[in-house]
Amino acid sequence: MLTGVVAGAVFTSPAVGSILAAIRAVTQAGAAGTLLIVKNYTGDRLNFGLALERARAEGAAVRMVVVGDDSAFAAPKKAGRRGLCGTVLLHKVAGALAEAGVGLDEIVEKVSAAAKAMGTLGLSLSPCSVPGSKPTFQLADDEMELGLGIHGEAGVRRMKLLPADEAVETMLTHMTDPSSASRLPLSPGASVVLVVNNLGGLSCLELSIVAGVAVRCLEKRGVRVARALVGSFMTALEMVGVSLTLMLVDEELVGLIDADTTAMAWPNLTKAPATSQRQEIPAPKEKAGTTQREASTGPGAARAQLVLQRVCSTLLDVQDKLNELDRAAGDGDCGHTHARAARAIQEWLRAGPPPAAPAQLLSALADLLLEKMGGSSGVLYGLFLTAAARPLLRRSDPPAWADAMDAGIEAMQRYGGAAPGDRTMLDSLCAAAQALQALRSPGADLLQVLATAVERAGAAAEATRHMEAGAGRASYISSAQLQQPDPGAVAVAAVLRAVLEGLRS
Repeated sequence: MLTGVVAGAVFTSPAVGSILAAIRAVTQAGAAGTLLIVKNYTGDRLNFGLALERARAEGAAVRMVVVGDDSAFAAPKKAGRRGLCGTVLLHKVAGALAEAGVGLDEIVEKVSAAAKAMGTLGLSLSPCSVPGSKPTFQLADDEMELGLGIHGEAGVRRMKLLPADEAVETMLTHMTDPSSASRLPLSPGASVVLVVNNLGGLSCLELSIVAGVAVRCLEKRGVRVARALVGSFMTALEMVGVSLTLMLVDEELVGLIDADTTAMAWPNLTKAPATSQRQEIPAPKEKAGTTQREASTGPGAARAQLVLQRVCSTLLDVQDKLNELDRAAGDGDCGHTHARAARAIQEWLRAGPPPAAPAQLLSALADLLLEKMGGSSGVLYGLFLTAAARPLLRRSDPPAWADAMDAGIEAMQRYGGAAPGDRTMLDSLCAAAQALQALRSPGADLLQVLATAVERAGAAAEATRHMEAGAGRASYISSAQLQQPDPGAVAVAAVLRAVLEGLRS
């Protein structure tokens, strides 16, 4: 790409002496000629122009291309169009031509032609500030600025905040407006290189959203996006904004954009068009019987349905409470996560009765929660239920349920890394598991043992109020701030109580 670069102060053209020094350095290194690529601003034109004249007087072969790709202004300006992010594409085109051994005059011709087939428009949610100075202009929280430059100057139009798809459509409409003197003639069937440029303060997520919308909008217009560059190519300090550049291209220009370069900031582009269309490959089908619902009738299926309905209604009732508890140590969505699981189970039950066999029931619930519940809770419940199902494959007597509880807890500890006392859902589960050991005694009363387990789980959940968090997001929070019980432990205690109530009803 570039052999040399000359930097001035922030938002200021470099001095003539600095530019001349760069030309001399390139010439003395053996360059056959020097091309100055200059953005169209008065200070840049003056300083680079004078340096060019002085270098020519010294016998150097120097040419200059002034880039004006701004598509903001509807009426022609005496100063011409400003140079914006499209300049970076010309750096790439000129550098690839030079690397290929093309002569200086031909490079100037091809770069000038490419510059005329290019347009850029900026949109920002904020101004920027030169270090030590106040913001260059003011924007309300619900406003955005269209058509601004790269030096903090205000744009040509102020608008109310728009969603990304509407904002991008507004930008493209403005850039291609037939009545505008700075329009880019973009017709169906055209091929373009698209640059989605971060003006400084956008997150990668926001920039990618804009890029996706831009590709879709161009496709709707019948325009082929031959290549798409997304990143920070020409910023305006911390400005929260984006610019879109479109360059009309043919195969030769695309080849120059694709040419290898050692410039470390140039993106590692896929040499293929950008498109919103994605090839879909069907997911491999699971083996028969792994997740399918077994036909179930009889008292076992009816009892399971009753218990699950009670669990779901309980989780929906405690949704707000769990969210409130989770705000102290997490992202406040524990209740939402459990409610999502409850609604998924309710929908599943409406489709037909649950399996009567315990192992099949727990395996089906594990698959359902892994798919629908989300978050680490969904995985933990899925682990617990998957492991708990194994001891119940061949028997479902009371001791087998104690084995199932132990197997589920062991799997959670092995993969989750938590232990009793770490202020997690395991505290409630382990307390209940200790009580369920009584099921191994001959003649044990299932409901009585379960009632004891529910009582101990509730007490353990409350005890987490005074624990130091050893796992999960809460472990990053000072214990002084954790003055409420752990929401996961509270949720487990609520589920166990609902199971008991369902069995008693």
